Amino acid sequence: MNSLAILATAAEQPVAADFSDTPVWLSLVKALMLFVYLLLSVLLMIWFERRMIGRMQQRPGPNRVGPFGLLQSLADGMKSMLKEDVRPKTADALIFTMAPVVFASAAFISFAIVPIGGEVAMFGHTTPLQLTDLPVAALLVLAVAGIAAYGIVLGGWSAGSTYPLLGGLRATAQIISYEIAMGLALVAVFMYAGSMSTSEIVAAQSDLWFIIPACVSFVLYVITMVGETNRLPFDLAEGEGELVGGYFTEYSGMRFAMFFLGEYVNMFTVSALATTFFLGGWQAPPGIAAIGDGMLNTGWWGVLWFTAKMWVFMWGFVWLRGTLLRTRYDQFMALGWKFLMPVAVAWVIVVAFIRGADAGFFGERTINIFGRAFPVSSLIIIVFLAALVFGVMWIWETRAEKKAAELEEASVLADEVDPFAGGHPVPPMPGQRLVETPRDGTTIDTKPARTQQTSAPLAEQEEHNRG
Repeated sequence: MNSLAILATAAEQPVAADFSDTPVWLSLVKALMLFVYLLLSVLLMIWFERRMIGRMQQRPGPNRVGPFGLLQSLADGMKSMLKEDVRPKTADALIFTMAPVVFASAAFISFAIVPIGGEVAMFGHTTPLQLTDLPVAALLVLAVAGIAAYGIVLGGWSAGSTYPLLGGLRATAQIISYEIAMGLALVAVFMYAGSMSTSEIVAAQSDLWFIIPACVSFVLYVITMVGETNRLPFDLAEGEGELVGGYFTEYSGMRFAMFFLGEYVNMFTVSALATTFFLGGWQAPPGIAAIGDGMLNTGWWGVLWFTAKMWVFMWGFVWLRGTLLRTRYDQFMALGWKFLMPVAVAWVIVVAFIRGADAGFFGERTINIFGRAFPVSSLIIIVFLAALVFGVMWIWETRAEKKAAELEEASVLADEVDPFAGGHPVPPMPGQRLVETPRDGTTIDTKPARTQQTSAPLAEQEEHNRG
């Protein structure tokens, strides 16, 4: 490759955030602003979730403290601070106190590498709206998630009780399991961006958001982020019907509030990462970004677009909680190990082959669709994905129909019951076949005749009921 090609390749690489004009005191100011931003977001999210769930369940939700009940979350937080802090007699005092602190602190640390806006002027300095960035910033998030698992398992173990211990083990197992699938889902994003730096990943999406070429990674990430945060339908670590309250059963007062705070901050963290990796980060949507020569895509405007995208995922968390039931634990773990991980590995291999074909065969070729240039590699991914999904769905439906037919045949042969065997009629169980025994002792299958004979009386009965 000649020098001109090298320069052209270097010029196309995304540019990382510039912190050269950011003194230490300004970084502390941005850290304080980020802390306040997350706290206010958590208070608003708790109110929003309770109001939305109330609407779904036809009840008002919080509506007394403050206008529209907006101060209810603040009042609950103050109540937690003033409540009696009870600790079990058999608990390890130091670990029992440190566990919620570790869990909540890890949630805040992960947000430090997320860019929530472009470069702005603050106190005479030009600085990006990001606390810090690293060449491997995305790996920092996965590492911090591993540290958060210590807070959960130590909180369950230090209580000295059975149910918290089981809840801590469950939570740790699912966090580790789904963290692996989450990391594999992000590999395709790293290959498209050519970097693990969050600011460079956002810059690489200036023309096309990665939700289109890495659509499978997006679906996998959305599933894993729900499992990573212990939210319905994957809140197996705090299953009330099985474990009372899970790993924080014995916690009360401010210690319980720390676990509660950490859970909601984790929800914002994974939503912010989904926005950064797949939805262009703080950049405005394509239609809005073109208004006023890109004026709405710079400076403090990025905070608005970033927050709006992040709250789309937060609304999804609430929607899932109000809609779906809790899954069974073995099904949940099987989904992570037997489905998500193999699909993620296969997707990484497919993206690697397509990226190699794009660089070696297709080059920089694009196709204009509706007035917009799309890379050939992205279109190949979409076509391949559509064919793969239809093929898997066809195979799945064929196997399901075959299995249902086998089960029906087996039930017909094995579940023949006589409703008058005990001297009085007994209704059949689901899947059982009625066999009537006459007085002479011979067995007669009357299922077809019974269906034809009883259809008319049933119709007359229904007509009578409607009348």
